[in-house]
Amino acid sequence: MPNLARTTRLILYSLPLLFLAFFFFYPLLSILQLSLGAADVGSWAEVRTTLGQGYLWQTIFFTTWQAAASTALTLLLGLPLAYLFAHYDFPGKALVRALSTIPFVMPTVVVATAFTALLGKQGTLNQWLQSLLQLEQPPLQLMQTIWIILLAHAFYNVSVIMRTVGGFWAGLSPRLHEAAAVLGARQRVVFWQITLPLLLPSIIASGLLVFLFCFTSFGVILILGGLRFATLEVEIYRQAVNLFNLPLAALLSLVQMALTFVIMAFYTRLQSSMSLPLEMQVAQQQAQRPTNPHAWLFVGGGLVFILVVLLLPLVTLAWRSFTLGEGGLTLRYYLELTINRRQSAFFVQPIVAVRNSLIFALTAMLLSLLLGIASAYLLARPRSWLTTLLDPIFLLPLGTSAVTLGFGYIIALGNLRTSLLLTPIAHTLIAAPFVIRTFLPALRSIDPKLREAAAVMGAAPVQGWWEVDAPILLRAMLVSATFAFTISLGEFGATLLVSRPDTPTMPVIIYRALTQPGDLNYGQALAMSTILMAVCTVLLLLIERFRLPNQSEF
Repeated sequence: MPNLARTTRLILYSLPLLFLAFFFFYPLLSILQLSLGAADVGSWAEVRTTLGQGYLWQTIFFTTWQAAASTALTLLLGLPLAYLFAHYDFPGKALVRALSTIPFVMPTVVVATAFTALLGKQGTLNQWLQSLLQLEQPPLQLMQTIWIILLAHAFYNVSVIMRTVGGFWAGLSPRLHEAAAVLGARQRVVFWQITLPLLLPSIIASGLLVFLFCFTSFGVILILGGLRFATLEVEIYRQAVNLFNLPLAALLSLVQMALTFVIMAFYTRLQSSMSLPLEMQVAQQQAQRPTNPHAWLFVGGGLVFILVVLLLPLVTLAWRSFTLGEGGLTLRYYLELTINRRQSAFFVQPIVAVRNSLIFALTAMLLSLLLGIASAYLLARPRSWLTTLLDPIFLLPLGTSAVTLGFGYIIALGNLRTSLLLTPIAHTLIAAPFVIRTFLPALRSIDPKLREAAAVMGAAPVQGWWEVDAPILLRAMLVSATFAFTISLGEFGATLLVSRPDTPTMPVIIYRALTQPGDLNYGQALAMSTILMAVCTVLLLLIERFRLPNQSEF
């Protein structure tokens, strides 16, 4: 029996490693081998020339600078919201928390469309201001500027700060503060000398995660900023797709992966420090109703910010899906999702994309749970050089160019590149890290003394796991499953490259509609985006229902 258990663990631990080896590292190594092996002297001379030019280094500098600025803005907006959700209880708290997370799981093309609908030259806000102030030109000229990029990145990622830092902050025991107060420390001193040092690993870790998302941002930069604001990701796309310069694209991808690995290594080390055995408490025990006017003003201001600033672009998008080009409310664009007006044999009804997305998301969720939970158990073992190395490696797919990975699939996977399984496999690469980051803290938070107590009382290992671990891990698994399903529904970049033309997903259909002229196509894109937002909202409410009270995601 011990040998059987050891063999079973070995098989389970090997599954995520084999998956990464075949579907992540092998495609990347294949494109590098093809690019480097087939490159002639002239191609490498061009690479050396490019490396010697200031443009490449300017691109690296801008990529790093905009990611740092976006992270700083996100922290500035997210930390007050983290305090709000950690310390105050108010009606509709779970709903507001779920609504604030919708931007994070929405596809880039949808959020870019929402910003255009709100802040574009013909956007709702500009039209309203022009009418109010009697202006001839739109007063807000934010499109194709660095400011719209920073705002969009903060819009995307503020929920990461709110959930990660807020979840850890809510679990800190107030006894630490009470002990300091008994010793005569003032509230400001308690914050700087006790609270902030305990929160700092969580703040830095979440900041690094946001930095990574902004560092590898593609859709926001390309759609809202344009080629004038080229990041490494945009330059990889331009070299690989527009210029078909695979050697340089591969080299840039290698640089990006190296930087990503360093960031991930720092992040995983900091996140593991957030799992140290501090005296924690259930979050609801600390969250209290506001008791004075200042507290009510703070809570009210935070709710206004979330409901107006964070959700206004998405609400505007949904509103225009019912009113675009019409005198009043209409369901025209929703009904058009089921009609093939061109009678094309190659046309795929948009409503069919909903079915495709649900099937792919369900498959990706099951694969992500299997691989993510096995990875979490492997990483939860006593820290060693192996776990220290594997922790950031499991997160590498989040920071890898989807363009490069897509080309790697085409080159390396042969007939499998036309398989329907390739789309959920690509989704799994992106969703599995979220399963790991959600499940691993719950696994590490289980006190070993509880297992020892169960063993002393005569419980067999399986019974002890069922009585002690299962109640906590079941909720973490449900949250992980919902996250994976939601991430798969909204994934756009990798899907655009690997999905078959006859089996598009909802984000791909939205992109196709946006690239076609006319109000009909634009209205269908708005309608499909609204449907996707509604599904994501329901799933995020389920996350709020099942999440551990004092456990953060990511």
